[in-house]
Amino acid sequence: MRVIITGGSGLIGRALTENLAKDGHEVIVLSRNPQAVKNLPKGARAENWDGQSARDWGEFVEGADAIVNLAGATIADRWSDAQKKAIRESRVNAGQAIVAAVKAAKKKPGVVIQSSAVGYYGPRGAEKITEEVSAGNDFLASVCKDWETSTTDLDGLGIRRPIIRTGVVLDKNGGALPKLVLPIKMFVGGPLGGGKQYFPWIHLDDEVAAIRFLIENQQANGVYNLSAPQPLTNQEFTRLAGKVLGRPTFMPVPAFAMQVLFGEMSTLLLDGQRVVPQRLMKEGFQFKFADAEAALRDVLK
Repeated sequence: MRVIITGGSGLIGRALTENLAKDGHEVIVLSRNPQAVKNLPKGARAENWDGQSARDWGEFVEGADAIVNLAGATIADRWSDAQKKAIRESRVNAGQAIVAAVKAAKKKPGVVIQSSAVGYYGPRGAEKITEEVSAGNDFLASVCKDWETSTTDLDGLGIRRPIIRTGVVLDKNGGALPKLVLPIKMFVGGPLGGGKQYFPWIHLDDEVAAIRFLIENQQANGVYNLSAPQPLTNQEFTRLAGKVLGRPTFMPVPAFAMQVLFGEMSTLLLDGQRVVPQRLMKEGFQFKFADAEAALRDVLK
């Protein structure tokens, strides 16, 4: 296969690139600075794009088998008005660029994987969240809705468009986990806020395997939750991380302190969703790490 990945230099994109290249597939990673995308595996290369048009890369869509759209500005910085604008526009512009490139191609790809996040659902307490649950009404939910609809026009072209609503991806070298466990390693860890908020997580290996599953399963279409089948509360997850690291977790971090430090972005840590991957499991996907303790031992040890 030839697979084009936007956002391919990020945590998920790089792991997916290595996985595909290892199996002999051609991978094209789109980047605003392709010279900075180093150490790509054999069979993968970086190409230039501006993040908002098909200029410079549209020709690669001709005859490509799949596009995986992971592009978007980070949500891990404090949310100023300028950052909020960048978070939304980077996602919408990337989606519209993909639509333009696909429309221009005579031989179109069979599938476009459209990235999204569990933030689509907004804060939901202990409610069980399947793919059928409606969107929330906070900032992240509105961004996710716009993100998903940015490529809606592909549906009318007969192209499969699985939408992946991803939880917190666990990996020792990137993403949220190293920051979350740092206080635990320093003997000052504990639940965030009340600790009762749910923490929808997924091991990086399962995230990559699920994307491969959706690319290769010709019947896969529509929305899929990409999170482990056993969501935990923040308190439960913190306790397990402490157990794996051999550290105490008895120092809770007050919600007001998180709000002072991070502002509106604190919702990422203080609110959560009890997400379950109903469609993945129903369609036969097998998780390698369904158990949080096993996932943490693999990542942290």
